Amino acid sequence: MTDTATTTPLDHLVNVLRLGRPSDYRNHTYINGESLYFPTGRVYGGQVIAQAMMAAAKTVSPSRLPHSIHGYFIAAGDIRQDLLFDVETLRDGRSFSARRVNVTQAEGPILTAIASFQESGQSGVEFADPMPADVPAPETLTSAKELMAPYAEHSPFANYYAQKSPFDIRHVTPTIMLGADNESAKRDSGKQMVWMKVDGTVDAPQVMHRAILAMECDQVMMEPVLRRAGLSISTPGISYASIDHSMWWYRDIDINQWHLYVQDTPTAAHGRGLGTAKVYAQDGELVAVMTQEAMIRVPHK
Repeated sequence: MTDTATTTPLDHLVNVLRLGRPSDYRNHTYINGESLYFPTGRVYGGQVIAQAMMAAAKTVSPSRLPHSIHGYFIAAGDIRQDLLFDVETLRDGRSFSARRVNVTQAEGPILTAIASFQESGQSGVEFADPMPADVPAPETLTSAKELMAPYAEHSPFANYYAQKSPFDIRHVTPTIMLGADNESAKRDSGKQMVWMKVDGTVDAPQVMHRAILAMECDQVMMEPVLRRAGLSISTPGISYASIDHSMWWYRDIDINQWHLYVQDTPTAAHGRGLGTAKVYAQDGELVAVMTQEAMIRVPHK
């Protein structure tokens, strides 16, 4: 296990994403991994998606980078137990490689995912939606660490975001970490924008940067649904969990730089809500797109 007393939250994240040594048997590769702390006591969804992608990457040529991953969360994982990643080779073609990843603990499966990798340097059609204009610079906004610091002694979640998160999160639209956005709810809107970057510096190959983006995005993917519904993570009696998650990388990531998440939610019903995000580098380049469906329940709501 990693000695967290001698590492920063970002150092610990990178160590956890590196996983263990692969062991091959027939058409499968088995890799062990550990979990990061999260206040729920459950394995954090973004962490296990990022680890599944890193596990799959260990079985493909370094010249092939992940371009998509699609995962279903089967059951809640226990952060006190190690994880076993079973990577199955589905196909290695001239341009693409496909892998299935099943993640299990002692009680059974917690995630199943399919990841696809593409040979670098291929050409083709290219276009992208532009980044919204006149977005406030991240340096002008207050970080979640500062916002949550006054509540850190009273709430495990506030303590996590104030002291244990490996990310610097800065909301352009009002944060819903501390309460509901009633104005957005009145307008029936879940639109929001958030700047994020790692809190520190990562010196690692591109595949690690893409994996950290997968971890990072899960910090905010549920927020548009909560915002449009007039809820927050502090709403009394609320319970939530990711159901599935898909993301696509279109350009290289520098996780040390700020990224703008332009988010929305088109629908929610039956206790499920769908969140979407387009991710832009600070220079305006669209680098990734993602969707996530989550279960969200509130008593009498």
